[in-house]
Amino acid sequence: MDARGDRSGHPLWGGRFEGVLAGEMEALNRSLQVDWRLWRHDIEGSRAWARGLRRAGIISPDEATLIDEGLVAVARTLENLAGPEDLPDEDIHSVVERLLTETIGPTGGKLHTGRSRNDQVATDFRLWGKEAIHALRGDLAGMVGVIAAKARESTGIVMPGYTHLQQAQPVPAAHWLLSRAWPLVRDLEHLRAVLGECDVLPLGSGALAGCPFDVDRKALAADLGFSRVTENSMDGVSDRDWAARLVFGAAMTGIHLSQLAEDLVLFSTAEFGFVRLGDGFTTGSSLMPQKRNPDVAELTRGKSGRLLGNLTGILTVLKGLPAGYNRDLQEDKEVVFDSVDTLAMVLPAMSGALDSMTLVRARIGEALRAEMFATDLADHLVRRGVPFRESHHLAGALVRVAESSGRELSELTLEEMRAVHTDFGPEVFEIFDPAASVQSRAVRGGTSAEAVGQQLRALERALAQA
Repeated sequence: MDARGDRSGHPLWGGRFEGVLAGEMEALNRSLQVDWRLWRHDIEGSRAWARGLRRAGIISPDEATLIDEGLVAVARTLENLAGPEDLPDEDIHSVVERLLTETIGPTGGKLHTGRSRNDQVATDFRLWGKEAIHALRGDLAGMVGVIAAKARESTGIVMPGYTHLQQAQPVPAAHWLLSRAWPLVRDLEHLRAVLGECDVLPLGSGALAGCPFDVDRKALAADLGFSRVTENSMDGVSDRDWAARLVFGAAMTGIHLSQLAEDLVLFSTAEFGFVRLGDGFTTGSSLMPQKRNPDVAELTRGKSGRLLGNLTGILTVLKGLPAGYNRDLQEDKEVVFDSVDTLAMVLPAMSGALDSMTLVRARIGEALRAEMFATDLADHLVRRGVPFRESHHLAGALVRVAESSGRELSELTLEEMRAVHTDFGPEVFEIFDPAASVQSRAVRGGTSAEAVGQQLRALERALAQA
C-alpha cells in the first residue's frame, strides 16, 4: 500500500467502538494538517522509545532493530510527501504507526507498548520547541548585531530625542538605535529561560499514570537530548507552560519590533526625513508615482497584533482545564507554530531593513531646535549654585521670551538672559552645541561618547550571555 493509506482503516483507538466516526466529527477530530510538521520529531521520539523498550527487555534486540529500520524507512517516505492532504489518518502519530506496520508487519504494533499519544505528542512538541527557540534566538541575536553595527556607523550624528513625541533633548543617533536593541536582549534572555522549561522529557508518563514497564526515563532523556524528566506523570502530559511562555515571549518581541517599526515609519516621512530605507524594503504606489512606502515597518507593526492574539488564544485554552490530558490541548500547537513562523518571517526582514537604512545627517541637523537646550540652561545655573527648581523656572522664562519674540532660544542676547538672571555669562552660548550637550551626560547609560561606547561593550557582553 502506498503512503495514502486506506481510508477505511481503523483509528488507533477504535477497538472499543462498533460504529465509525461521523463525518462531521472526523473533520473536527483531525489534527494532521497542524501536527504534520512534527513528523521528524515523532520519528525521533519513536526510535528512542524503541531503544528504551529494548533496554527494559520488553522487545528483543532483533525487534528493536527491525522497528528502528522501519522508522527510518517511514521517514524516507514522509520526506518525499508534499504534505498530509491525501493521508487518511487523524494525526501524525497515527500516520507513523500505520506506515511502520505496513513496512515491517505486526512487530510495528509493539512500538506503542507503555506509551500514549498524550506523552508522545508532549514529547514531539518539546523536541520541536527546542529547535524553534534556538532558531528564534539566532534571528534575534542577528538583529541586535545589525542594530549595534548601525549604531557604530552613526558616530557623530546627534538627533532630537523625543518624549510625548515632542522634541525633548538632543541624543546621539547611536543612543536611539541602542534603545531599541536592549529590549531584544531581554527577549533573548526570556527565550533562554523558556528553553530551560522546554528542556524536560514527558515521555514515559503514559496517558497520565506513568509507564507500567521498567523503562529508564533518564536514559531516554539523554538519548533525546533533554536535561531532565518530568516529575509528575499527570503534569507531564498536560503541562504547556513552556508553550504559553514562548507565545508570550513572541508577543513581547512583536511589541518591541512594532515600536521600532513606528520609529521607522515616522522618521522616514517627509516631515522628519531622518532615515531612508533601502529600495529592497520599501514599496511604491499603484497611483502616485512619487510614493516611497516603508511597508516593511508597517507590516511588522501589523504582525504584532497577530502575535498578541495568539497569546490570548493559548491562555484561554489553558485557563479552565481539569487535571490530566484534555483534548482542548489539540489547540495548543497552531498558535505556537504561527507565532514562531511570524517572527521567523519578520525578524530577517526588519534586520535587512535596518542594515539597508541610511541616516540623513543634513535633515537630522536641521531638525535640532534650540529649545531642546532649555534643560542645559537650567543645568548651567545649577552649576552656579542656583537650586534646580528655580533654575528650571528661569530657563522656562527664557523660552517664553524667545517664543513671544518669534526667535530661537539661542538667538536671545546676553542682556536678555541676564535680565532673567545675572549668573548668565558669555559662555552660556556654548550650551547650544549639540555635541557638547550630549557629551555632558557622561554617567553610565548616558549620551556621552564614552557612555555610548560603554553601552556597546555591555551590549556585546549581554548578547554573548543571552
